[in-house]
Amino acid sequence: MLPILYILIINIFFMSCTAQKEQYLNLSYNNSLIINGEDHFKNISQLTFSGENAEAYFSPDGKKIIFQGHDGDDLCDQIYIMNIETREIDLVSNGEGVTTCSFFQYPNAEKIIYSSTFLDDSACPPKPDYSRGYVWKLYPGYDIFSAELNGSNPTPLTSSPGYDAEATYSFDGKKIIYTSLISGDLELWTMNSDGSDKKQLTDRLGYDGGAFYSHDGSKIIWRAYYPQTEKEISDYKYLLSENSIRPMALQLWVMNADGSNKKQITNNSSANFGPFFFPKDDQIIFSSNMHDPKGRDFDLYSINLDGSGLERITYFKGFDGFPMFSPNGKYLVFASNRNQKKQGDTNLFICEWKEN
Repeated sequence: MLPILYILIINIFFMSCTAQKEQYLNLSYNNSLIINGEDHFKNISQLTFSGENAEAYFSPDGKKIIFQGHDGDDLCDQIYIMNIETREIDLVSNGEGVTTCSFFQYPNAEKIIYSSTFLDDSACPPKPDYSRGYVWKLYPGYDIFSAELNGSNPTPLTSSPGYDAEATYSFDGKKIIYTSLISGDLELWTMNSDGSDKKQLTDRLGYDGGAFYSHDGSKIIWRAYYPQTEKEISDYKYLLSENSIRPMALQLWVMNADGSNKKQITNNSSANFGPFFFPKDDQIIFSSNMHDPKGRDFDLYSINLDGSGLERITYFKGFDGFPMFSPNGKYLVFASNRNQKKQGDTNLFICEWKEN
């Protein structure tokens, strides 16, 4: 029989480990921002309060987020890292050109990646021309860079003459998945974390992008638009020739990490995007306007990998998007128009996640 003192020491040790595993962030909450019906949300906290902020993703320890943002119509997005508890924000891109799609290298946050046009042109490029409707601009100067956590030593991982962006790391830190125009179409590619061994995973006419690995590294989730009719194909190719895309009917797809076994998850006429795996890799959380006939209102939804079990998560009348679960699965960070100070603001929010 073990001595009582030894048993007490063991119990204290396991209680300490449990407390560390169950640790929550020290945040101030504003639960009035939780809309009726948002039953998965608890203790919501607003992280930014002005400007257009989006695509916030957790660090491996769950204590920081990396995101893109700007405050002012004449400014371009740059990349920032925020300490979630202290709200201290550091600029980690160099302030030149325009940037997008940043991510921490897992599992130890050794590096960050993001896309920028600064090598092509240090100036902020002109805004898109919306005379032919709402479009995303595919600036040909975009290349993917890795950098130290403080933003120093930005090193290009791509150097093709067209668009290279929308890059994220696998959770073992060995692979990067990204979207490139190097083949003449918007396809998904992978490369090693140092930029070597580039491989094309998709080859269907249309847009493939916004991809993420599952936590176990076995699958990839992404958004896609494949034009079907002659008019859709003609319109897609014309916009592509002008380095643009119209993000209207985006569907979610999943495939194995090697590009095999591609399967469509959503099947509607809406824009479904920003997909991310649940902590157990058995579901997807994403943003969609499927509930709004006018297509202006985006909310968060969850769905099983086989397309079943669709559940609406948010009910704000505006934009909710770019969700990501924290590494311990206890938190969700997302971007939203809720609690705007001025029209056009998109801010970042974090909340505790409740399972039903």
